[in-house]
Amino acid sequence: MLNIKKQINKLYASSILGNISLSAAWVAILAARGFSLTEIGIAEACFHLTSILMEIPSGVLADVFGRKKMLIVSSIMHIIANIVMIASNNLLWVCISIAFNALCYNFASGSGDALAYDTLKTASKQQEYEKYVSNQLIIYRLFDGLSTMCAGLSLYLGHKISYGVDIIICIIQLLVLRGLIEVGERTILEGNKGSAVRQAIINCFRESFRFMRKSKRAFRLMFFNSLLGSFDILLLFFLQAKFPQIGLKGLLLGVALFATQLGGILGSKLILLFKKAKYYQVYITSAVMIFLGFMVEHTGVWYIMVLGGIISALGDDAIQIRTNAILQDMFPSEQRATLISIDSFIFSLIMIVLSPLAGIFFSVW
Repeated sequence: MLNIKKQINKLYASSILGNISLSAAWVAILAARGFSLTEIGIAEACFHLTSILMEIPSGVLADVFGRKKMLIVSSIMHIIANIVMIASNNLLWVCISIAFNALCYNFASGSGDALAYDTLKTASKQQEYEKYVSNQLIIYRLFDGLSTMCAGLSLYLGHKISYGVDIIICIIQLLVLRGLIEVGERTILEGNKGSAVRQAIINCFRESFRFMRKSKRAFRLMFFNSLLGSFDILLLFFLQAKFPQIGLKGLLLGVALFATQLGGILGSKLILLFKKAKYYQVYITSAVMIFLGFMVEHTGVWYIMVLGGIISALGDDAIQIRTNAILQDMFPSEQRATLISIDSFIFSLIMIVLSPLAGIFFSVW
């Protein structure tokens, strides 16, 4: 019998392990290794180029073969990414490592949320999904923030030791993922091969895109949410490299980077208090916050830049949670992971365009 609480807690545990990392401040690590902001922007673009190619197929595979299986594949991709980064000595190998990181994200992005929603749905508790997303974003911000606080330690230890520790964490995550139980309306193919598998994959693609053609609202929600979120992500990425340039180093650098994550935690909690707020009201408020955060980056005053990061993260997480909850209620269960992946695909399309431009922008300013 499926234990809802235990299943959700295992998903939380996997997220915690997935966000604990000595290499979280990878931008700062690459900058310390001598890579320019433009090169770092190219590496970030490689992440999203890989996502463009694999995001939707990974969601289809999750819907066809199982969300648990794809979460395990995700962790394996993460291990490979860390191994490649340890061995890297030029931009090409860094980009290859970043590509495997993208695959890690691809296989996890739709699978985890789909498994969580369908788990709650089995007990008719899907109304609790917004709380689940809020907790997941808090986990992301908190543990990613704690990891970036270790930026000084990571720079001291060097990238090889830092990524080596991450490999050990990934192995522990694999053990947690093994305890999950598959749920949801999907095509389970344990022994089928050949034409049956191909047909199941084709059908999943066809039905997902049929849904997208019919639901213009879903597409609008995906596009405008991704556009807004991309500015916050880029701001927080490049602050990792900008803070050291204005004199923040060691523990102070880590504290500054962690502080920028606190806004997301606050936003994740505040949005739950405004369930009756109209979507356009949340969106406009979030847009203003992210815009302010993005604009104050070039002041060169560290505490203003940190405040800007906090405000931006607050707005981003608030709109992310509200958008995600609305979309999940719209998605059919048997294509849930695929449609979540389409959402991520749209985000990657936007990021692959904006990442190099942001590298230039932050270099100039």
